[in-house]
Amino acid sequence: MESKLPDVGTSIFSTMTGLANEHGALNLSQGFPEFDTSSQLKHALSAHTLAGYNQYAPSPGLPVLQQEIAALVARRYQQDIDAAAQVTVTAGATEALFVAIQALVRKGDEVIVFDPAYDSYRPAVELAGGRTIHIPLCAPDYAIDWTQVSAAVTQKTRAIIINSPHNPSAKTLKQADLDALKALLNKHDIYLISDEVYEHITFDDAPHLSVLRDSELAARAFVVSSFGKTFHCTGWKMGYCIAPANLTVEFRKIHQFVNFSSFTPAQLALADMLRDAPEHVDELGLFYQQKRDVLVEALATSRFKILPSEGTYFLLLDYSDISDVDDVTFCQQLVEQIGVAAIPLSVFYDKPNGDRIIRLCFAKETETLIAAAEKLCQL
Repeated sequence: MESKLPDVGTSIFSTMTGLANEHGALNLSQGFPEFDTSSQLKHALSAHTLAGYNQYAPSPGLPVLQQEIAALVARRYQQDIDAAAQVTVTAGATEALFVAIQALVRKGDEVIVFDPAYDSYRPAVELAGGRTIHIPLCAPDYAIDWTQVSAAVTQKTRAIIINSPHNPSAKTLKQADLDALKALLNKHDIYLISDEVYEHITFDDAPHLSVLRDSELAARAFVVSSFGKTFHCTGWKMGYCIAPANLTVEFRKIHQFVNFSSFTPAQLALADMLRDAPEHVDELGLFYQQKRDVLVEALATSRFKILPSEGTYFLLLDYSDISDVDDVTFCQQLVEQIGVAAIPLSVFYDKPNGDRIIRLCFAKETETLIAAAEKLCQL
Protein backbone atom coordinates (compact mmCIF):
# COMPACT_ATOMS: atom_id res chain seq x y z
CA MET A 1 0.00 0.00 0.00
CA GLU A 2 1.26 3.48 -0.84
CA SER A 3 1.95 5.42 2.34
CA LYS A 4 0.32 8.79 2.96
CA LEU A 5 3.36 9.70 5.07
CA PRO A 6 6.28 8.00 3.28
CA ASP A 7 8.93 10.02 5.11
CA VAL A 8 7.62 9.30 8.60
CA GLY A 9 9.17 6.50 10.64
CA THR A 10 9.61 5.72 14.31
CA SER A 11 9.99 8.95 16.28
CA ILE A 12 13.35 9.86 17.77
CA PHE A 13 11.67 9.99 21.18
CA SER A 14 10.66 6.34 21.01
CA THR A 15 14.08 5.42 19.63
CA MET A 16 16.04 7.16 22.38
CA THR A 17 13.78 5.91 25.16
CA GLY A 18 14.18 2.40 23.78
CA LEU A 19 17.98 2.80 23.77
CA ALA A 20 17.88 4.19 27.30
CA ASN A 21 15.91 1.17 28.49
CA GLU A 22 18.21 -1.23 26.65
CA HIS A 23 21.36 0.24 28.20
CA GLY A 24 19.95 1.18 31.58
CA ALA A 25 20.73 4.84 30.89
CA LEU A 26 19.38 7.88 32.68
CA ASN A 27 16.60 9.09 30.37
CA LEU A 28 16.72 12.86 29.83
CA SER A 29 15.43 12.47 26.28
CA GLN A 30 11.65 12.10 26.06
CA GLY A 31 9.77 15.05 27.54
CA PHE A 32 7.81 13.56 30.40
CA PRO A 33 8.11 14.05 34.18
CA GLU A 34 9.92 11.39 36.16
CA PHE A 35 7.82 12.25 39.21
CA ASP A 36 4.14 11.55 39.77
CA THR A 37 1.15 13.84 39.52
CA SER A 38 -0.17 15.25 42.78
CA SER A 39 -2.00 13.12 45.32
CA GLN A 40 -4.82 15.66 45.31
CA LEU A 41 -5.42 15.15 41.60
CA LYS A 42 -5.17 11.36 41.84
CA HIS A 43 -7.63 11.24 44.73
CA ALA A 44 -10.04 13.44 42.80
CA LEU A 45 -9.80 11.11 39.78
CA SER A 46 -10.44 8.10 42.01
CA ALA A 47 -13.39 9.77 43.73
CA HIS A 48 -15.10 10.69 40.46
CA THR A 49 -14.46 7.22 39.03
CA LEU A 50 -15.91 5.53 42.10
CA ALA A 51 -18.87 7.92 42.03
CA GLY A 52 -19.81 6.52 38.64
CA TYR A 53 -18.78 9.28 36.25
CA ASN A 54 -17.48 6.82 33.67
CA GLN A 55 -19.56 7.40 30.56
CA TYR A 56 -19.22 9.78 27.61
CA ALA A 57 -18.79 13.44 28.34
CA PRO A 58 -20.25 16.01 25.94
CA SER A 59 -18.02 16.22 22.88
CA PRO A 60 -16.80 19.80 23.57
CA GLY A 61 -16.05 18.90 27.20
CA LEU A 62 -17.83 18.96 30.53
CA PRO A 63 -19.23 22.45 31.23
CA VAL A 64 -17.60 22.52 34.67
CA LEU A 65 -14.14 22.08 33.12
CA GLN A 66 -14.83 24.52 30.29
CA GLN A 67 -15.80 27.10 32.90
CA GLU A 68 -12.68 26.50 34.99
CA ILE A 69 -10.53 26.89 31.88
CA ALA A 70 -12.25 30.20 31.13
CA ALA A 71 -11.63 31.28 34.73
CA LEU A 72 -7.95 30.35 34.36
CA VAL A 73 -7.68 32.48 31.22
CA ALA A 74 -9.32 35.40 32.99
CA ARG A 75 -7.00 35.08 35.98
CA ARG A 76 -3.76 34.56 34.07
CA TYR A 77 -4.34 36.64 30.94
CA GLN A 78 -7.03 39.13 31.97
CA GLN A 79 -9.29 38.10 29.10
CA ASP A 80 -12.90 36.95 29.21
CA ILE A 81 -13.88 34.09 26.92
CA ASP A 82 -17.15 32.25 26.36
CA ALA A 83 -16.53 28.84 27.91
CA ALA A 84 -19.32 27.03 26.06
CA ALA A 85 -18.61 28.56 22.66
CA GLN A 86 -14.82 28.77 22.67
CA VAL A 87 -13.32 25.98 24.82
CA THR A 88 -13.01 22.42 23.52
CA VAL A 89 -11.47 19.67 25.67
CA THR A 90 -9.31 17.26 23.67
CA ALA A 91 -7.39 14.02 24.02
CA GLY A 92 -4.13 15.85 24.59
CA ALA A 93 -2.58 18.81 22.83
CA THR A 94 -1.49 16.74 19.84
CA GLU A 95 -5.10 15.98 19.00
CA ALA A 96 -5.95 19.66 19.34
CA LEU A 97 -3.11 20.60 16.99
CA PHE A 98 -4.19 17.95 14.48
CA VAL A 99 -7.83 19.02 14.51
CA ALA A 100 -6.98 22.72 14.23
CA ILE A 101 -4.78 22.00 11.22
CA GLN A 102 -7.47 19.84 9.59
CA ALA A 103 -10.04 22.56 10.19
CA LEU A 104 -7.90 25.20 8.48
CA VAL A 105 -5.77 23.58 5.80
CA ARG A 106 -7.09 22.74 2.35
CA LYS A 107 -5.43 21.07 -0.60
CA GLY A 108 -2.56 23.20 -1.87
CA ASP A 109 -2.42 25.46 1.19
CA GLU A 110 0.88 26.42 2.79
CA VAL A 111 1.56 26.63 6.51
CA ILE A 112 4.61 28.43 7.86
CA VAL A 113 6.45 26.68 10.70
CA PHE A 114 9.66 27.53 12.50
CA ASP A 115 12.46 24.98 12.79
CA PRO A 116 13.33 23.45 15.14
CA ALA A 117 9.66 22.43 15.20
CA TYR A 118 7.55 19.90 17.08
CA ASP A 119 7.31 16.81 14.90
CA SER A 120 3.50 16.58 14.66
CA TYR A 121 3.00 19.78 12.65
CA ARG A 122 4.24 18.64 9.25
CA PRO A 123 2.42 15.25 9.08
CA ALA A 124 -0.88 16.89 10.08
CA VAL A 125 -0.51 19.55 7.40
CA GLU A 126 0.37 16.97 4.75
CA LEU A 127 -2.59 14.76 5.67
CA ALA A 128 -4.79 17.82 5.12
CA GLY A 129 -3.36 18.22 1.61
CA GLY A 130 -1.11 21.16 2.41
CA ARG A 131 2.61 21.63 2.79
CA THR A 132 4.78 23.20 5.43
CA ILE A 133 7.11 26.09 4.66
CA HIS A 134 10.04 25.82 7.05
CA ILE A 135 11.85 28.88 8.36
CA PRO A 136 15.00 27.84 10.23
CA LEU A 137 15.95 29.50 13.50
CA CYS A 138 19.59 29.62 14.53
CA ALA A 139 21.46 29.04 17.77
CA PRO A 140 21.98 30.44 20.29
CA ASP A 141 19.00 32.82 20.43
CA TYR A 142 16.61 31.12 17.94
CA ALA A 143 15.06 34.51 17.17
CA ILE A 144 12.49 34.92 14.39
CA ASP A 145 13.41 37.24 11.53
CA TRP A 146 9.99 38.65 10.67
CA THR A 147 11.29 40.14 7.43
CA GLN A 148 12.13 36.60 6.35
CA VAL A 149 8.68 35.43 7.42
CA SER A 150 7.02 38.18 5.40
CA ALA A 151 9.03 37.17 2.36
CA ALA A 152 7.83 33.57 2.77
CA VAL A 153 4.14 34.52 2.62
CA THR A 154 2.43 33.73 -0.68
CA GLN A 155 -1.15 33.66 -1.94
CA LYS A 156 -1.23 30.03 -0.77
CA THR A 157 -0.27 30.82 2.83
CA ARG A 158 -3.14 29.73 5.04
CA ALA A 159 -1.67 29.78 8.52
CA ILE A 160 1.38 30.24 10.72
CA ILE A 161 2.17 27.92 13.62
CA ILE A 162 4.00 29.38 16.60
CA ASN A 163 5.14 27.65 19.78
CA SER A 164 6.01 29.57 22.94
CA PRO A 165 7.55 28.66 25.30
CA HIS A 166 9.33 26.82 22.53
CA ASN A 167 10.14 23.13 22.36
CA PRO A 168 12.98 22.37 21.80
CA SER A 169 14.88 25.67 22.03
CA ALA A 170 13.41 26.68 25.43
CA LYS A 171 13.05 30.27 24.19
CA THR A 172 9.99 32.49 24.51
CA LEU A 173 8.39 34.98 22.14
CA LYS A 174 8.63 38.64 23.15
CA GLN A 175 6.15 41.48 22.69
CA ALA A 176 7.98 42.67 19.56
CA ASP A 177 7.42 39.21 18.04
CA LEU A 178 3.70 39.33 18.70
CA ASP A 179 3.46 42.85 17.30
CA ALA A 180 5.21 41.80 14.10
CA LEU A 181 3.07 38.67 13.88
CA LYS A 182 -0.15 40.65 14.28
CA ALA A 183 0.82 43.08 11.52
CA LEU A 184 1.60 40.17 9.21
CA LEU A 185 -1.64 38.29 9.90
CA ASN A 186 -3.76 41.39 9.43
CA LYS A 187 -2.01 42.36 6.19
CA HIS A 188 -2.40 38.96 4.54
CA ASP A 189 -5.55 37.58 6.24
CA ILE A 190 -3.70 34.56 7.62
CA TYR A 191 -4.80 32.31 10.49
CA LEU A 192 -2.71 31.37 13.51
CA ILE A 193 -2.19 28.19 15.48
CA SER A 194 -0.48 28.93 18.80
CA ASP A 195 1.02 25.93 20.56
CA GLU A 196 1.19 27.03 24.19
CA VAL A 197 1.48 23.71 26.00
CA TYR A 198 4.30 25.01 28.25
CA GLU A 199 2.43 28.26 28.98
CA HIS A 200 2.81 28.04 32.75
CA ILE A 201 6.52 27.16 32.67
CA THR A 202 8.44 30.40 32.21
CA PHE A 203 11.47 31.50 34.21
CA ASP A 204 13.12 34.47 35.86
CA ASP A 205 9.85 36.34 36.50
CA ALA A 206 9.07 36.64 32.77
CA PRO A 207 5.33 36.28 32.04
CA HIS A 208 4.03 34.07 29.27
CA LEU A 209 2.78 36.29 26.46
CA SER A 210 -0.20 34.22 25.39
CA VAL A 211 -1.93 35.01 22.12
CA LEU A 212 -5.07 35.19 24.27
CA ARG A 213 -3.79 38.42 25.82
CA ASP A 214 -4.22 40.21 22.48
CA SER A 215 -7.79 40.42 21.18
CA GLU A 216 -6.70 40.95 17.56
CA LEU A 217 -4.45 37.88 17.55
CA ALA A 218 -6.98 35.78 19.45
CA ALA A 219 -9.68 36.64 16.89
CA ARG A 220 -7.91 34.56 14.21
CA ALA A 221 -6.20 31.92 16.33
CA PHE A 222 -6.49 28.41 17.67
CA VAL A 223 -4.67 28.36 21.04
CA VAL A 224 -3.65 24.89 22.20
CA SER A 225 -2.84 23.95 25.80
CA SER A 226 -1.93 20.81 27.75
CA PHE A 227 -3.07 19.58 31.14
CA GLY A 228 -0.43 16.87 30.92
CA LYS A 229 2.40 19.41 30.97
CA THR A 230 0.78 21.52 33.68
CA PHE A 231 -0.22 18.75 36.10
CA HIS A 232 2.54 16.16 35.45
CA CYS A 233 0.05 13.68 33.97
CA THR A 234 1.14 13.26 30.35
CA GLY A 235 -0.27 9.73 30.30
CA TRP A 236 -3.80 11.03 30.74
CA LYS A 237 -3.65 12.74 27.32
CA MET A 238 -5.77 15.72 28.30
CA GLY A 239 -5.60 19.09 26.58
CA TYR A 240 -7.81 21.78 25.17
CA CYS A 241 -8.19 24.32 22.39
CA ILE A 242 -9.48 27.87 22.71
CA ALA A 243 -10.66 29.66 19.57
CA PRO A 244 -13.26 32.23 18.48
CA ALA A 245 -16.77 30.81 18.22
CA ASN A 246 -16.75 30.66 14.40
CA LEU A 247 -13.47 28.75 14.32
CA THR A 248 -14.55 26.53 17.20
CA VAL A 249 -17.60 25.41 15.19
CA GLU A 250 -15.30 24.10 12.47
CA PHE A 251 -12.88 22.63 15.02
CA ARG A 252 -15.64 20.64 16.72
CA LYS A 253 -16.94 19.24 13.44
CA ILE A 254 -13.65 17.38 13.08
CA HIS A 255 -12.98 16.75 16.77
CA GLN A 256 -16.18 14.69 17.08
CA PHE A 257 -14.85 12.22 14.50
CA VAL A 258 -11.29 12.07 15.82
CA ASN A 259 -11.97 11.66 19.52
CA PHE A 260 -15.63 12.25 20.25
CA SER A 261 -15.04 13.10 23.89
CA SER A 262 -12.27 12.94 26.46
CA PHE A 263 -11.80 10.99 29.70
CA THR A 264 -14.82 11.96 31.85
CA PRO A 265 -13.53 11.42 35.42
CA ALA A 266 -10.25 13.15 34.49
CA GLN A 267 -12.19 16.19 33.30
CA LEU A 268 -13.94 16.39 36.65
CA ALA A 269 -10.68 15.91 38.56
CA LEU A 270 -8.92 18.61 36.55
CA ALA A 271 -11.82 21.00 37.14
CA ASP A 272 -11.48 20.34 40.87
CA MET A 273 -7.74 21.01 40.69
CA LEU A 274 -8.13 24.28 38.80
CA ARG A 275 -10.74 25.46 41.30
CA ASP A 276 -9.25 24.20 44.57
CA ALA A 277 -5.48 24.40 43.96
CA PRO A 278 -4.71 27.46 41.80
CA GLU A 279 -1.32 27.68 43.48
CA HIS A 280 -0.16 24.65 41.48
CA VAL A 281 -0.37 26.61 38.24
CA ASP A 282 1.03 29.76 39.81
CA GLU A 283 4.07 27.99 41.28
CA LEU A 284 4.85 25.75 38.31
CA GLY A 285 7.39 28.11 36.74
CA LEU A 286 9.42 28.40 39.94
CA PHE A 287 9.20 24.62 40.45
CA TYR A 288 10.83 23.96 37.10
CA GLN A 289 13.19 26.93 37.35
CA GLN A 290 14.73 25.30 40.42
CA LYS A 291 15.24 22.09 38.47
CA ARG A 292 16.78 24.02 35.58
CA ASP A 293 19.17 25.71 37.97
CA VAL A 294 20.17 22.40 39.59
CA LEU A 295 21.09 20.96 36.20
CA VAL A 296 22.88 24.10 34.98
CA GLU A 297 24.95 24.28 38.17
CA ALA A 298 25.80 20.60 38.02
CA LEU A 299 27.01 21.01 34.43
CA ALA A 300 29.07 24.13 35.17
CA THR A 301 32.38 22.24 35.07
CA SER A 302 31.53 20.30 31.91
CA ARG A 303 32.86 21.02 28.43
CA PHE A 304 29.35 21.69 27.12
CA LYS A 305 28.22 25.19 26.23
CA ILE A 306 24.90 25.71 28.01
CA LEU A 307 22.29 27.68 26.06
CA PRO A 308 19.80 29.85 27.97
CA SER A 309 16.50 28.22 28.95
CA GLU A 310 13.65 30.76 29.27
CA GLY A 311 10.80 28.28 29.58
CA THR A 312 9.61 24.65 29.09
CA TYR A 313 11.49 21.90 30.92
CA PHE A 314 14.29 21.59 28.38
CA LEU A 315 17.92 22.66 28.27
CA LEU A 316 20.11 22.78 25.15
CA LEU A 317 23.79 21.89 25.22
CA ASP A 318 26.35 22.63 22.50
CA TYR A 319 28.93 19.83 22.37
CA SER A 320 31.20 21.42 19.72
CA ASP A 321 34.17 21.39 22.11
CA ILE A 322 33.72 17.69 22.82
CA SER A 323 33.12 15.92 19.51
CA ASP A 324 32.90 16.47 15.75
CA VAL A 325 30.36 13.70 15.11
CA ASP A 326 26.80 14.54 14.07
CA ASP A 327 24.22 14.97 16.83
CA VAL A 328 22.37 11.70 16.20
CA THR A 329 25.60 9.73 16.49
CA PHE A 330 26.63 11.74 19.54
CA CYS A 331 23.35 10.95 21.31
CA GLN A 332 23.75 7.26 20.53
CA GLN A 333 27.26 7.37 21.98
CA LEU A 334 26.00 9.14 25.09
CA VAL A 335 23.57 6.31 25.79
CA GLU A 336 26.00 3.50 25.03
CA GLN A 337 29.18 4.93 26.55
CA ILE A 338 28.11 7.43 29.20
CA GLY A 339 24.67 6.17 30.23
CA VAL A 340 22.63 9.32 29.52
CA ALA A 341 19.88 9.63 26.91
CA ALA A 342 19.36 12.98 25.13
CA ILE A 343 17.65 14.15 21.94
CA PRO A 344 19.59 15.41 18.88
CA LEU A 345 18.29 18.79 17.78
CA SER A 346 18.64 18.06 14.06
CA VAL A 347 15.52 15.87 14.10
CA PHE A 348 13.43 19.02 14.64
CA TYR A 349 14.64 20.54 11.35
CA ASP A 350 13.41 20.00 7.81
CA LYS A 351 16.98 20.66 6.65
CA PRO A 352 19.46 20.13 9.50
CA ASN A 353 22.09 22.86 9.68
CA GLY A 354 24.94 20.85 11.16
CA ASP A 355 24.76 22.37 14.64
CA ARG A 356 26.16 20.13 17.35
CA ILE A 357 23.42 20.65 19.89
CA ILE A 358 21.43 18.22 22.05
CA ARG A 359 18.30 18.63 24.20
CA LEU A 360 17.98 17.48 27.79
CA CYS A 361 14.70 17.21 29.70
CA PHE A 362 14.98 18.34 33.33
CA ALA A 363 11.49 17.25 34.44
CA LYS A 364 13.29 14.74 36.64
CA GLU A 365 14.09 14.19 40.29
CA THR A 366 17.04 16.17 41.61
CA GLU A 367 19.03 12.96 42.16
CA THR A 368 18.56 11.99 38.51
CA LEU A 369 19.68 15.40 37.27
CA ILE A 370 22.81 15.42 39.41
CA ALA A 371 23.69 11.83 38.47
CA ALA A 372 23.26 12.59 34.76
CA ALA A 373 25.34 15.76 35.04
CA GLU A 374 28.14 13.86 36.76
CA LYS A 375 28.27 11.46 33.84
CA LEU A 376 28.20 14.29 31.27
CA CYS A 377 31.00 16.10 33.09
CA GLN A 378 33.25 13.10 32.45
CA LEU A 379 33.38 13.95 28.74
